[in-house]
Amino acid sequence: MKETKIIAKAENFTATDFGKMSDLKDYILEFTPEIKVSGKVFGGQSVNATGSEFSFQIMVPGQEPGFLHTHKNHEELYFFLSGKGEFQVDGKVFPIQEGSVVRVAPAGKRSVRNNGTEPLVMLCVQYKTETFTAEDATDGVILNDKVEW
Repeated sequence: MKETKIIAKAENFTATDFGKMSDLKDYILEFTPEIKVSGKVFGGQSVNATGSEFSFQIMVPGQEPGFLHTHKNHEELYFFLSGKGEFQVDGKVFPIQEGSVVRVAPAGKRSVRNNGTEPLVMLCVQYKTETFTAEDATDGVILNDKVEW
């Protein structure tokens, strides 16, 4: 099974390499002995994230998880990086493709499938719902420090 690799780490950051998106197929995520998802890897723990979780996933043509899921507290953003497929939330099915982004509230019953002819690659970001405020939108601080490479 494929594993992530720490690139660099210090007090204020962790950098991890997950490999080429085309090689995501080598990851296997085991939820239970009966539910194993090939081509999926979670990354939050690898980068020491403290406020969210994320995963990369690749689905080969015809692949689907075979189950719906919801969350107790977490909203999800799905970013589709390549390929085409279909997404389903609460029984509504719609097409997705490279460049599509889908937000799903915790209670939304969701699933995705690759009904295209090439691999479907996605990044999913999971975070606690209703925690981002108007003040958070201005949280960034531009510094006067000179950038040196």
